[in-house]
Amino acid sequence: MRIRLTHLLITTMALATLGSAQAQDKVVFATNWKAQAAHGGFYQALADGTYKKYGLDVTIQQGGPQVNNRPLLPAGRIDFLMTGNLLHSFDNVKNKVPTVVVAAMFQKDPQALLAHPGQGYENFENLKNAPLALIAKDGQFSWWQWLKVVHGFKDEALKPYNYNLGPFLANPKAIQQGYSVAEPIYVENQGKFKPVVHLLADHGFSTYSTLIEASTETVKNKPALVQRFVDASAIGWVNYLYGQRQAAAALMMRDNPEMSEAEMEASVALMKRQGIVDSGEAGTRGIGAMNSARIADFYGQMVKAGLYRAGDVDLSKVATLQFVNRGVGVDIKAKLAGK
Repeated sequence: MRIRLTHLLITTMALATLGSAQAQDKVVFATNWKAQAAHGGFYQALADGTYKKYGLDVTIQQGGPQVNNRPLLPAGRIDFLMTGNLLHSFDNVKNKVPTVVVAAMFQKDPQALLAHPGQGYENFENLKNAPLALIAKDGQFSWWQWLKVVHGFKDEALKPYNYNLGPFLANPKAIQQGYSVAEPIYVENQGKFKPVVHLLADHGFSTYSTLIEASTETVKNKPALVQRFVDASAIGWVNYLYGQRQAAAALMMRDNPEMSEAEMEASVALMKRQGIVDSGEAGTRGIGAMNSARIADFYGQMVKAGLYRAGDVDLSKVATLQFVNRGVGVDIKAKLAGK
């Protein structure tokens, strides 16, 4: 009788464990734009079952020109949010919005300046002499201020960039802003030439990019959930960059029919060539890596540029390192690279 009761207890525990393993935590992850290759690692983790393996039932909610997902995170309507760079996070802390960065999937911000070849703009320092600089309003009030203070750019050349390549293509002396893994492809397709591309990150604009933000409440009360989402996303990015990504491409084209697989493949090639995702500390600490000194350095630059005052932002509340720098996915990359 005692043996039978012991066996029954073990069986019951095993069934409970199996049921727990099969249970999936529902997670809504919102991006800041329409689906594209720059979101590929997240879609990869969805497409290849990595999120599911980590016990997560993930819904990716894309952003877009008329969609602002940012307020949904502090309101508790989404679980995680993909944001552009640390400026958004600084603003949240300054304005006492209860969110925190839990991973930085891009080591380099893809923000870039594009120019025509053969105009002397192969040298970054010559860009400040361009007679026409097409920069969108949000750029004018953020990184353009940094360019003025640090690199001597002048407002006299400014014209608004309305995401139309026409004015840039028509003027060989013009420069314009661009996402380094997207606009160069569009310029080559429409203008039939390869533009000169200068990543601001290569000239001191040291922010992390494609950040994952969570609410401070989620970080405090559900750290295991945050860890699983960060780890699975990092593995998704490794598999997207170095493995088979056709299924992820299909999901992205479903969400954003304007994309093509050829365009996404060209974008992946640029991400790898420019070291956007997997460079610097990510090589040993894993994709998503961050360090506090770099965050502080970038904040210091933004203070110098006049975007903030010293003491405006409590940097200890901007990001937490507890979920990153664990080397997650480094072994998977080594195996994929060896094939």
